[in-house]
Amino acid sequence: MNGETITLLFCAGLSAGFIDSIAGGGGLISVPALLWAGLPPQVALGTNKMQSTWGTMLAVNHYRRAGLVNWPEVRLAVAVTFVFALLGTWTVTQVSNEVLKEIVPWLLLGIAVYALMSPRFGHQAARPRLSPRVFALLGGSALGFYDGFFGPGTGSFWTVACLSLMGLELKRATAFTKVVNLTSNLAALLVFVLAARIRYDIAAVMIAGQLIGARLGSGLVVRHGAPFIRVVFLIVVFAMVAKLLWDQWAAN
Repeated sequence: MNGETITLLFCAGLSAGFIDSIAGGGGLISVPALLWAGLPPQVALGTNKMQSTWGTMLAVNHYRRAGLVNWPEVRLAVAVTFVFALLGTWTVTQVSNEVLKEIVPWLLLGIAVYALMSPRFGHQAARPRLSPRVFALLGGSALGFYDGFFGPGTGSFWTVACLSLMGLELKRATAFTKVVNLTSNLAALLVFVLAARIRYDIAAVMIAGQLIGARLGSGLVVRHGAPFIRVVFLIVVFAMVAKLLWDQWAAN
């Protein structure tokens, strides 16, 4: 790697870590950067999981220290998510995920419109519609599998589920989302490590940026709360929709 490539990958890791720690969607930055650096698609995805896992881990630790993670509440979701993310990552090596590529942008657009039309979106806790056990089983199985199988927008789906079904306010929903995102990242990473689909030298450069970005982003969440998260959440979701729809149009 030359100095220009190292600098770009470091900056991509920093930007992705910052965005991921707040609203998810850092892969919009990191995966194209890895492909630009010349990595084959599967190696780019494996290397991205390696570098993003470290940033997510730091964000989770920051939320934990701030008292935003309720471990009894999230424990079952972690276990279910891990199992189904493993299953999803294995499945994607066996079948095509083209159908999901067509559907996901419109699901994300619906989430963004809902958030945009709800000015009090996540500002305070609400009455839960599901018990923590049922939520963990449903969310962990569906979104764990999805993250392993395809991935874009997983953080947004988790956040909206936490808000609408568990009644969490936005800071706690973001912390919950980071914990289960870390779980599915670790499960997918395990599969990529066993399949030897990771460039560890490139991952190391991006991890350095990820740790800085995740620290900055999670710190802003703790300090500024729901209004700040809502703005970043909307920007990231609309950016994901635009990117995924552009990819579909370019492919056709």
